[in-house]
Amino acid sequence: MLLPARAALAMVSCQGSDVQKRWPLSKSQSMKRVISIASVLFFCAKVLCAAEYIGNRAPLTESPYLELPLGSIQARGWLLEQLQRQKSGMTGHLDEIYPQVVGARNAWLGGDGDAWERGPYWIDGLLPLAYILDDDELKAKAQVWVEAILGSQKEDGYFGPDTDRPHEPGLQRSNSHDWWPKMVALKIIKQYYMATGDERVIPFFTAYFRYQLKMLPQFPLDHWTFWGAQRGGDNLEIVYWLYNRTGDAFLLELAELIHRQTTDWTRIHGEGSEFYTQNSLHCVNVAQGFKEPIVYWQQCGDRKQIDATKHAVELIRQTIGLPTGLWAGDEMIHFGDPTRGSELCTAVEMMFSLEEMTRITGDTQWADHLERVAYNALPAQTDDEFKSRQYFHQINQVLCDRTIRNFNTTHYDTDTVFGELNGYPCCTTNMHQGWPKLTQNLWYATPDGGAAALIYAPSQVKISVAGGVDAVITEDTFYPFDEAVSFTVSYEGRKVKSASFPLHLRIPEWCGSAVIKVNGASLDMDLKAGTVAVVTREWVKGDVVTLELPMEVKISRWYDRSAVVERGPLIYALRMNETWTRREFAPEEHVSYGKWYYEVSSDSKWNYCLPSGSLAPENIGSAFTVIKRGGRPVYPWTNADAPVVIRTKAMSLDSWTLYKGSAGPVTFYSQTERDCGEESEIELIPFGCTTLRITEFPVRR
Repeated sequence: MLLPARAALAMVSCQGSDVQKRWPLSKSQSMKRVISIASVLFFCAKVLCAAEYIGNRAPLTESPYLELPLGSIQARGWLLEQLQRQKSGMTGHLDEIYPQVVGARNAWLGGDGDAWERGPYWIDGLLPLAYILDDDELKAKAQVWVEAILGSQKEDGYFGPDTDRPHEPGLQRSNSHDWWPKMVALKIIKQYYMATGDERVIPFFTAYFRYQLKMLPQFPLDHWTFWGAQRGGDNLEIVYWLYNRTGDAFLLELAELIHRQTTDWTRIHGEGSEFYTQNSLHCVNVAQGFKEPIVYWQQCGDRKQIDATKHAVELIRQTIGLPTGLWAGDEMIHFGDPTRGSELCTAVEMMFSLEEMTRITGDTQWADHLERVAYNALPAQTDDEFKSRQYFHQINQVLCDRTIRNFNTTHYDTDTVFGELNGYPCCTTNMHQGWPKLTQNLWYATPDGGAAALIYAPSQVKISVAGGVDAVITEDTFYPFDEAVSFTVSYEGRKVKSASFPLHLRIPEWCGSAVIKVNGASLDMDLKAGTVAVVTREWVKGDVVTLELPMEVKISRWYDRSAVVERGPLIYALRMNETWTRREFAPEEHVSYGKWYYEVSSDSKWNYCLPSGSLAPENIGSAFTVIKRGGRPVYPWTNADAPVVIRTKAMSLDSWTLYKGSAGPVTFYSQTERDCGEESEIELIPFGCTTLRITEFPVRR
């Protein structure tokens, strides 16, 4: 059978085995003291049971998919390598790299330093990474912050920093009472509970939300800064999460209050005037606010919340949109010129929004959109070792240096280079959530006692199915580069040999000829693009399900009718030689931008245009040749190891020259060919494998 993307399923509480208790131990004496204090509480805790896959409680809309405990899903293959590089890179060592902000002086840890978003940002990515990797060292680092957050709560329910201090260069020491950073801390503690079931969390949340209900009428979300109102959807999501566990009626009253005080994203999405007005919205706020109408839809049940959000996607596509699924925003939004910047925080926050929207609605549109951001923008904006990052990336990016560019927010021209603090340091702390949270959302439980894979990547899930059977499903794939995704079913313990349950698999909108095979035999199913296929059967240990998703080269049109080459979930860009040169910041710049950075340059020709004849649907198959490399590179997101190459003919466009460090202004769509030079063959590789590139090509007849 096929499950329509918007189908609402009945809520069921599955039964199964307990999550094994884990407690991180640290080598440091200070950490041992923290743990000794917490141990008594922990061992009295009611540990979260893996069986308790909790969906929405009435009157909230029923849940089509149910979140799994953190740690149930493990990465494999290239995704595991990505997470391990985060551990050995900035995520695992940010307290050493950036101690002035996330070290012992941080006000969230009781110090006199940074009191705002950056410390919690880091842990919002570090904590899920720690539990997905089951890494005691990382868990210990996260636990210090968890204990500090839980231990800071006052009798009235308030928690976190409470003292404003004078400005100090490089630190944010004011607005300590601001609602916004506490929303990040709420996300941390929710994830911690999903990993451990620590019983301190529920009363902690309950007390804080009672405090919010009392204080918000006098001190609304935008009282201290406007960020709280713009990003209120993050607060709202945790209120619903707690309501589903306690049923406390006051939480629904609080949810209505938070929604009223949050920026009206339903109006923005529905009317769209802001998307037609440059510099009207902050780029990251668009990403964080994007989910709020759909989060609130769970309570109001009004279809306009969903329709408005879908309308926003169409408007963004025609105005500020970029082919990565993001938009031009450097930092304020701007029409989608491919040389305008897009902030790294926008990518990871939009991913989180799309993950929530996919789980809440079951709509495959949001899963497709999530893969587009995750598998294109995200890997392109960090270096291969996860030790430096870019603040703004450009769709057409031919040089990364300190030349003044046409961005509306510039940070002494450090925005496109790769470093630790360049641009603005919010991304240094916020970038860590991208890959771990994607991993956590690869699998869901279903209310009908099954398992759902809506996002594809190499992984393994331990999940309770069929009313209490502990299953292990291993996903073997080289997606998004390869077209096949295989799932092998097994069971924990020796007694269980089979179980009957449904397996939900997403059919992407871009795939019109999907095939599902069980143990090599094709199933007779009408697999429509943009739906969820549900295969229900008695699954015997060792059964293998193969989902084949043929990928065709397609051409999409973007800014000024420029042409973008796509294949499956990936967009492709011109392969250029890349030279990375390490440079030093001046001493007076260290506090703001760090000590060093990489500029990236090339000796490759980049000013090409594509002939319009090659882009005609009937000619694409012959004009574009897909070449797949043999094997599976351990880490595929590199220029040298790009697993797929597309070759095509292009013409030089010598009048297209460098301007202020970027590919200069050009007419992307023209009926003339008089400015074209010789034709030659070029190579395109996945956008995520590039640092320097042309992605949106001019077209000439």
